[in-house]
Amino acid sequence: MRIAECATIIVATCTFLTPAEPQERIAVTVFENVRIFDGKSETLSVPSNVVIRGNIIERIVTAPIPTDRRVDARVIQGGGRVLMPGLSDMHWHAMMVRPTPAQMLSSDLGYTTLLASAEATATLMRGFTTVRDMGGPTFSLKRAIDEGLVPGPRIYPSGAVITVTGGHGDFRELWELPQSQGGTSRVEQLGGSIIADDPDEVRKRVREQLMQGASQVKLTAGGGVASPFSPLDVTTFSEADLRAAVETATDWGTYVATHAYTPSAIRRSIAAGVKVIEHGHLMDEPTARLIAEKKIWLSTQPFVDLGGAAMLPPAQQAQMRQVVAGTDTVYGFVKKFGIKTAFGTDILFSKPLAEHQGQGIVDLTRWFTPAEALTMATSTNGELLALSGARNPYPGRIGVVEEGALADLLLVDGNPLEDIRLIEDPANRLVVIMKDGIIYKDTNPK
Repeated sequence: MRIAECATIIVATCTFLTPAEPQERIAVTVFENVRIFDGKSETLSVPSNVVIRGNIIERIVTAPIPTDRRVDARVIQGGGRVLMPGLSDMHWHAMMVRPTPAQMLSSDLGYTTLLASAEATATLMRGFTTVRDMGGPTFSLKRAIDEGLVPGPRIYPSGAVITVTGGHGDFRELWELPQSQGGTSRVEQLGGSIIADDPDEVRKRVREQLMQGASQVKLTAGGGVASPFSPLDVTTFSEADLRAAVETATDWGTYVATHAYTPSAIRRSIAAGVKVIEHGHLMDEPTARLIAEKKIWLSTQPFVDLGGAAMLPPAQQAQMRQVVAGTDTVYGFVKKFGIKTAFGTDILFSKPLAEHQGQGIVDLTRWFTPAEALTMATSTNGELLALSGARNPYPGRIGVVEEGALADLLLVDGNPLEDIRLIEDPANRLVVIMKDGIIYKDTNPK
């Protein structure tokens, strides 16, 4: 469908928009007769009308809105359906969702970027209009999406994960040791991760990511599941290393997040001034209390099963079981101490798992109400995104349906506050997907 086909009639009477095929931005879009989940409330609004001008939510009213019957105006009849903010994922790896580790390390970066662009479109079609990328060479993909070359979500990039020798993210083989002077491993050449073993080297690597457009910086303060030589109990960077990263990021107006599962890694990160802890599944109660007292953000994931673990060696599968076992404990601490918590999935190396990205929000209802889970995946995540400050690539309010907010919106066939499993079925239940005021999917009956 093209705008020219509708030159004499209102756009809303045209044929369906093919999913992921964006229109040109229309000057004014009106959602009529919708009930709104605003990203914060526990209940829906009364039937309302929402006016989008460009990429901004201009007005939300209950009274009828006179419609200018111009070609650059569009009216979407909500029919009482639910209008809600686009979903967001605070721990995503856009370049690492579809390839296996071996494919990623052995393939040309051009191919893996094209693979990631296909996944980016699929991500948007699942209703995720924003992702916070926590490690990988996503700068070119982000640029292509922002320029309209590829349909995909907003990307808040971290660039390469900064790690230490033998740390989480050091994917070198043992035969590559010792590292030659000035030598770089394949994963470093690709921009997936990079090794820094002293404060000065950390500063350099942080600056390199910020130079390329990182909105925040990620370091690995402890061991992880997916890396072959970093047991979960290991604490890696020194406090001086972490503090060097924090000082550099602060100079650039943004923050550092650290991958940290254990109390030791979390506490060292907090002592160094880190603002966001990623994961945290093995924390103890005193550490949880410290996070709450210091008002540190926790960006964690509802790991409830061993999905995706089959591809891992036995030792790493055992580490995955430890993390899954800690999930219930960490969300218990979140509720007990009121820790500010963001939602993410951390899906890696599995297209089938990514197809169920929304399942993670459903899984949150083991500990939270549907309204609380959806709030976490919309407005709360939006608050974390704003922490990028001067390095925020998309200034404006994200994750809310409010006047003045960015127009990232989903029209849902059904009420997700009553049946959150609607989020698991985006192909059938998300009838309209809008990002930045542009409609990428519209299967709403005309």
